[in-house]
Amino acid sequence: MHEIILEAFGKINLSLDVLHRRPDGYHELNTIMQQIDLKDTIILKELEKGIKIECNHEGVPLDNSNLVYKAWEKIVEKTGINKGVHIIIDKKIPVASGLAGGSANGAAVLKGLNTLWNLNLSYEELKDIGLEIGADVPFCIMGGTAHAKGIGEKLTKLRSFSNKMVLLANVGIPISTAYVYENLNLKDINSRIDIDKMLEYIEDDNLPKLAENMANVMEQVVIKEYPIIDEIKKDMIRYGALGSMMSGSGPTVFGLFDDEEKLYRCKNELEKRIKNVFIAKTV
Repeated sequence: MHEIILEAFGKINLSLDVLHRRPDGYHELNTIMQQIDLKDTIILKELEKGIKIECNHEGVPLDNSNLVYKAWEKIVEKTGINKGVHIIIDKKIPVASGLAGGSANGAAVLKGLNTLWNLNLSYEELKDIGLEIGADVPFCIMGGTAHAKGIGEKLTKLRSFSNKMVLLANVGIPISTAYVYENLNLKDINSRIDIDKMLEYIEDDNLPKLAENMANVMEQVVIKEYPIIDEIKKDMIRYGALGSMMSGSGPTVFGLFDDEEKLYRCKNELEKRIKNVFIAKTV
């Protein structure tokens, strides 16, 4: 096998709570992650040595700061294999959007190299390697719907919450996750998100209740800086979303719908002032 083509699916957070800052400097999370079918396509081609990265989006780095580079580097380091790879990224997930596009790409490369080079690494081994690359990578390897704790690496697979209609609106503001964490005042959070209730709604496949109760504590930082995030959320509700929330550290806002006509109407309205509006489904 000299070439392999992979799908790298994005993700949204159906709820996101930040509990406290850990001694290691990271933050303890309690969140529900959901894969969506907005995806990048990754092509891996064998090379004798080294790595070459190509991408159709000029905002994607082609050096060792890209998670696909780190994925190749870690696989080589862990296995001792002396092979190269040419990685081609067809980018559809917006860059720096809170949709885990970079993590999804890194996860796809880990899985792809495992297949391409017949490494026979288990999913658990791949997830362990993925965690060394980025906190969202283990979830992107696992996919589906998951309850995540720790920095996002302690994953419990949940009942599938697939085939739900999602509208995503990305205002194109690159927001640094580090900036959001640095400016998140945990003392200002008066009430905690009831993640256990959210898990019950997923178990019951109760889309209206889940959508109504979604929450993301990171919004307090981002909305203060960029009020348009709150405006988009309100617009989504106005045009028929059951619930709307910012994903991750933003800036992408998503709405959950149970009516296709309302979904398209909302999309048409948002596109009058926002360039990147996408329709997706949960996976």
